[in-house]
Amino acid sequence: MSANKAKSDNSIARNKKAWHDYFIEEEFEAGLVLHGWEVKSLREGRAQLKESYVIIRAGELYLFGAHFSPLPAASSHISPDPTRTRKLLLNANEISKLIGGVERKGYTLVPLSLYWKKGRAKLKIALAKGKKQHDKRASIRQREWDRDQHRLMKLNR
Repeated sequence: MSANKAKSDNSIARNKKAWHDYFIEEEFEAGLVLHGWEVKSLREGRAQLKESYVIIRAGELYLFGAHFSPLPAASSHISPDPTRTRKLLLNANEISKLIGGVERKGYTLVPLSLYWKKGRAKLKIALAKGKKQHDKRASIRQREWDRDQHRLMKLNR
């Protein structure tokens, strides 16, 4: 049994900054079109979504700016591009809903997490609205208050 099967957490990479910078409205699960060396690097957990985003080109969705670090033992006959644009796989209804949200309602498409599902790499993307600076400060203040409240409840027990 491989190391990934033994773990209960199938997560490869998470975009924590997305939750800080955006109000997440609706989430979708997308497949990815990957090369063999990319799958191998994902199995090793060598992916980063921090500065990535989803773009729309010719009615299709693409993951842009995600960094998949190539393994040093990658095949010698290819030259891996760690930040290449990768096509996302969704059904037509989901794609039209996402395109409509971006074009008509002013939403942004943000990648949230990359994970394994039934042996396939999946990307959770979201329709999101950007937060203003005061919204970010309010979120931080609320998170700190929740943490303090939890700490106080723990002391009173």
